[in-house]
Amino acid sequence: MRLTGTWPAGLESAFHEYESALMRDDTAVLDALFEPGPGTLRGDGAGLLRGHGQISAFRSSRGGVARRELVGVDVQVLGPDAVLVVGESQFVDGGRGLQTQLWCRTDGAWLIRTAHVTGRAPAFDRSVWRVLGDPLVPGGGADAGLGPGAGPGPGARPGPLVGVRVAVKDLFAVRGQVIGAGNPTWQAAAAVEHEHAPAVAMLLDAGAELTGIARSDEFAYALAGRNAHSGTTPNGAAPQRIGGGSTSGSASAVALGQADLGLGTDTAGSIRVPASYQGLWGLRTTHGTVSRSGVLPLAQTFDTVGWLTRDPGVLRQVVGIALGDTAAQLRGADAGAIRTAPLLLSDALLDAAEPGTQSAFLAWLERTGRPVRSVELPDLDDLAETLRVVQAAEAHRNHGDWVAAHPGALGADVAERFAAAAAVTAEQESAARVRLVELRTAVRRVIDDGVLALPTVPGPAPSRTAGTAAVLVTRRATLRMTSVAGVGGLPAVSMPALHLQDAPVGICLVGPAGADLALVDLAIDLSSSSATRS
Repeated sequence: MRLTGTWPAGLESAFHEYESALMRDDTAVLDALFEPGPGTLRGDGAGLLRGHGQISAFRSSRGGVARRELVGVDVQVLGPDAVLVVGESQFVDGGRGLQTQLWCRTDGAWLIRTAHVTGRAPAFDRSVWRVLGDPLVPGGGADAGLGPGAGPGPGARPGPLVGVRVAVKDLFAVRGQVIGAGNPTWQAAAAVEHEHAPAVAMLLDAGAELTGIARSDEFAYALAGRNAHSGTTPNGAAPQRIGGGSTSGSASAVALGQADLGLGTDTAGSIRVPASYQGLWGLRTTHGTVSRSGVLPLAQTFDTVGWLTRDPGVLRQVVGIALGDTAAQLRGADAGAIRTAPLLLSDALLDAAEPGTQSAFLAWLERTGRPVRSVELPDLDDLAETLRVVQAAEAHRNHGDWVAAHPGALGADVAERFAAAAAVTAEQESAARVRLVELRTAVRRVIDDGVLALPTVPGPAPSRTAGTAAVLVTRRATLRMTSVAGVGGLPAVSMPALHLQDAPVGICLVGPAGADLALVDLAIDLSSSSATRS
């Protein structure tokens, strides 16, 4: 090993003790060699951890590091009690990395105050992508995806989405690929698709290119973005927090700048939740307006197709292409009235949010300068439970036989959800479907031609190190808010508007059936007006 510089007394042994503990994944020793307190820092490509507590929690949950050997160390003495150490490593299975550490001596002990780790460059992030290309499928209409260079023929006019990179959720048919559904056992037996799903073909026809197939929570039956097989997708806006799901990989790809548009599905919040957690624009479309042909179903009564973007202009453009560039696509809702009428507020939905989220939402509302009107929705628990039962019954009908035939193939959380789905009786489903009709009618009557405004989710995303029980509590609280649009079959757009605890929280607008584009336009107006008055 090459050494440049001179070790102060005691530091060499502390440095090598740390390196040895790292290879053993001895978290107790690693914790002891980091300086205690809130000022300690550790950074890497995923972001910055602040404070000994955050660093310790991260370290205890990562499951060790790749085997490596030190090939060089540079030691720079900054003062009698401060030394910068840079280590170069060669990984046993290929690639190199760097670790930079600021060691400080307090009461005779050398401890790390600040560290930055530069790992080897991955071919691609497997927690985000299942298949990745450059592009995987070029834009260009009917021939897109037939082979390298396939695309528009000579003289073809470029489409309006030329240059837009798309991350497609792993539930959509892509010609020449299989649908993986977030589960490797399912993926291994899946048939190769011979046609693009219409929702994919539409984007290609408009000139967009398909960058890759992005990860999904298993069978889209989760909201966290944690997959037992491919890992937790990164949060591009708050690296210490989960990214949300089940449109998890598409959201992360967009938030990280690896794609411009995420194509996904939303059954009970699977676009809106990751949009909120990662500071994106996300639209759940009116149920039934965008074809779900070629999309693996979870619960057809609630499944919808939608999109995530960083740029609201891209979202508006896609909605116009998908649904027609008119203010209201289905039932003649008055777009002018939607954009000028008072916003509808529900005290129950505000109470469902965390106190900090409530305060930030009300402050945002005041900045918009818009009048408001209070409305009373059906009981939120009734909405969430009715959605849960019908969703579970359909999920079991769609995939229950496969789940039963492949014990151990699912991650624990999704397996528990499917087990609960299998326990739903015919009588429970029948009663829930009767109640669903009543609740859908009631929700649509309350919203009428107006727009309901609410925080998208209760608060910032849970920590990446949060336990399963804590994430489940967040899921249940979230479904009380997201089920309004799900039960109503209504369009809902989440826009990045709030920032709490160094993390984004979205604001959601729920509008009349068919008023998807008018809803996006209103969200853009409100985002602009609130920013102007801030």
